[in-house]
Order: sequence, then structure tokens, then C-alpha cells
Amino acid sequence: MEKGKLRPLLRRSPPGSGIFTYRPDRYQPGNEIDIFAGGPPAFGAMLEAIDGAKKTVHLESYILNGGVSRTFAARLTAAAGRGVSVRLIYDSLGSLALDRRLLENLRGAGVQILEYHPVAPWRARWSWWRRDHRKILAVDGSVAFTGGVNLSDVYMPEASGGAGWRDLHFRVSGPAAHELDRLFRNVWFKETGFYFPLVEPEQTRFPEKSLVWVAANQEFLHRTIIRGAYLRAIRAARKEILIAHSYFLPGRRLRRALAAAARRGVRVKLLAPGTSDISSVWLAARSRYDYLLSRGVRIFEWGGPMLHEKAAVVDRRWSAVGSYNMDRRSLMHNLEVNLHVLDPDFSGRLADVLSDDMAGSREIRLEDWRRRTLREKILERVFFRLRYFL
Repeated sequence: MEKGKLRPLLRRSPPGSGIFTYRPDRYQPGNEIDIFAGGPPAFGAMLEAIDGAKKTVHLESYILNGGVSRTFAARLTAAAGRGVSVRLIYDSLGSLALDRRLLENLRGAGVQILEYHPVAPWRARWSWWRRDHRKILAVDGSVAFTGGVNLSDVYMPEASGGAGWRDLHFRVSGPAAHELDRLFRNVWFKETGFYFPLVEPEQTRFPEKSLVWVAANQEFLHRTIIRGAYLRAIRAARKEILIAHSYFLPGRRLRRALAAAARRGVRVKLLAPGTSDISSVWLAARSRYDYLLSRGVRIFEWGGPMLHEKAAVVDRRWSAVGSYNMDRRSLMHNLEVNLHVLDPDFSGRLADVLSDDMAGSREIRLEDWRRRTLREKILERVFFRLRYFL
């Protein structure tokens, strides 16, 4: 069948079709992806990549503070000192606690810095709602990192003064790394008006490895592109859906899609935090648990410190990882980026990680859930009503 005639057919594919996209051309072949469970291993791999940079280092983070930020600043300074072109984007709201002397030292070393949307009305391009929630490190255009890990001390072990947050981060080598580098440049150009060329990466393709679509919502017309990919994959599921999300507050269409999948026999499992750094969002999310549990979705609550993961796996074939939360803020206000991956090997490895996390968590049973206190029910309902403002 001709390519042009294939897309409408796939767009109308029935539930449980196993067809995860009607735009296979969006997925670039030849990528290799590594999984880092926890902040310390992710930080180590990222610092190693910065130390090995030859041409460019582009770092973009929502949160940049504490001892971790100082460690990264020292490595960025060293990279700039040996002639590497270093650029940094940090979000003004997420990084309110950032030491300004650190920024001065970086600028003095030749690092170019962009503060995304200052939370100050008297400054140019200020904003309160529009935030850069992405986490990207791109080195020489050939290796890149993304996921949920911010450059913050909360990811360090509690024994060393951190909060022990649980998260996932990913290293990608291949064409998708160059695409992440391009997304960094797009934000830089839009915010500063200054353009810089991308280096041609010394890139090795991995022919048998992952098909990756780097999905971003930078333009207003693309605000729903990541949510649409989730909906498509959930509706296509035949066997299993695993989701781990720190701020799980999806809209009605996603909730109904998950319920419909469970009704047709798909094993649907959700891993959610047992406690949260944003209590209002956590309470609002819990208000929808009854709907999901009563329709066959299994819900597990992480028992340790904050769960900050943002990942999903469908049928161990399609997976999504990145900075995108299933809430209205990610949908309408934040800059986000996800890797959507078609690869049984990577998706299987990620499914094993999520399954292990669920095995170590407490499962919520419907009959127990309905016995929670009246105060909890009222708070959950109140904050759910306020969800568009959270």
C-alpha cells in the first residue's frame, strides 16, 4: 500500500490494534539508549560526558541548585577552559535557590547563560506560568541525556544530606542526540534572537537499535503532541501498560483510555508517589483513584522518599520517557521533551525496572481505599476542583 494511503487507515485502527503510531516517519532509527535509575549514577555519566566533550556542551535544566550544581559548574568551567563552546539554560522559577555567584563565575569562564523567563515583571520576557521543565544535556551533538533528573541535591542519598528521591534518566547515542541538541538551540534562538550553528556530530549509528521520536511541545500548535502519543499507545495496547508518574493528574480522555484498556483485558498498572513535594497535586491525583481502581486499573504507591519518575511502557514494545508529567501544567504551560521509543529490547529493560519498583511498593485495594477518612476525601475533591491552577 502507498505511504499516503496508509496513514488514514492506521489513524482509524481499533482498540488493541498493536499499532502504536500512524506516523512511523517520526521515529529515527539507529539509537542506543541506557537507563540510569537514581540521581547519582545519572550525574556520574553526565559529568563523564562533559569531561570528554570536544566541541560543544549544551545543558538545560529546570532546577539547578545546591552542591550538585557546583559540581556541574566546575566541570562546565573546565570544559570552557579547554576551548569547548558551553551554553546553559536554566529555569528562573525552578532555580530560585541558585547561588548567583556561581553564575558569575561561569560567565567569567566564558560559559553563555540564558535564564528562562525571569519571575520578575520588570525584566524582559518575564513570566510566571510559562516554564522550561526540560532536562537536556547534549555533548558534541552525538550523545545526550534526558529524563526526570534535575541538577539538585534532593537526588543524593539521605546519608549524605540529600533526600533520596527516586527518578529515571537516560543517555541516548545516535540521531536522537542530535535532535535534542537542535531543540536546545531552538529555545536559545527564540529567547535571545541569537543563532548558533550545530556541529556535525561524530556519530555512530546502531542499525539494530532503537527507533526514537524526540517529541517536544515548544510551539503552541504542538501542545498536545505528547499527550496524543500516550493516547495512541494506550489505545493500541494488547497485553500490558505500565506507568510511573510523579504528578499523575491526566485529563478525562487519558483516564477513559486506561479504563477502556483494563476492560478489554489489558493489565494496567500505575506507580504513584506515596508522598509528594507538592501536596496539592498529590491530593488532587488521589481523587481519581476510585474511578481507576473500580475499572480494573491496579495502583501502587511508592513507599520511600519522593518518586519523581515519568515513564510508560506498553506491551514491552513502545515506551515513553522524559520530563512530561501527566497533568495540565505539562500539557498547557511547560516546555517538555519526551523520548518515544519503539524497541522491544529497551522497552523490556524499562518494563523490568518499573515492575521491580512496583513489586517494592504498596498496592492500593479498592475496598481499603474507600475506607479512607472523610477529611482525606474532602481535601482530595477540593484540590481536584483547583487542578487547573496547581
